[in-house]
Amino acid sequence: MFERGWLIVLISAALFCASADLARAQGTPPSKGTAKPQPAKPEAVVAGGSEPTLIGQYGTWGAYMATPNGKKVCFALAKPSSSKTTPPNRPRDPAYAFISTRPAERVVNEVSIMIGYTLKPGSESTLEVGGASYAMYTQGDGLWIKNAAEEERMVEAMRKAADVTIKGVSAKGTETIDVFSLKGLAQALDRVAQDCRR
Repeated sequence: MFERGWLIVLISAALFCASADLARAQGTPPSKGTAKPQPAKPEAVVAGGSEPTLIGQYGTWGAYMATPNGKKVCFALAKPSSSKTTPPNRPRDPAYAFISTRPAERVVNEVSIMIGYTLKPGSESTLEVGGASYAMYTQGDGLWIKNAAEEERMVEAMRKAADVTIKGVSAKGTETIDVFSLKGLAQALDRVAQDCRR
């Protein structure tokens, strides 16, 4: 049984990731001043009976399935194994790495990060894995890969690496470094692919 807090996080994550679709369909991240569509309130989805189901736990990664608005969404989700802020001990909400598959939208393994604070507008964030660094575009408290053509390569690197490092800057200028263990990610993504076929 889900605690309500976790349930809200999972549904928020599912909807949060889907909110990038318009920008991705246009082929570029939103430019300055262009607002992305806001996801529906998670409480509305919960009321609609779309509770995420844990379909497998693999190391630090959980594989989940939900059906917000009647459409199947599967995702792998993890919390950071370590977080650091500069200056130290700055308050923030929990961060999550989220990799989603949405068959109805032909989306497979879309990576997003819920960073736990409002990001500095126009700031650059990076995802570092397997010796490579990927530029991430920022919107609100979310990060998505800037060059969608690199996403498949990034996910493959994540499947093989031990961890991934996310760097960002908050609207108040706090620098953050989150490290996510990738133990179990490959198995979680395999389970998501198996359970989220069309």
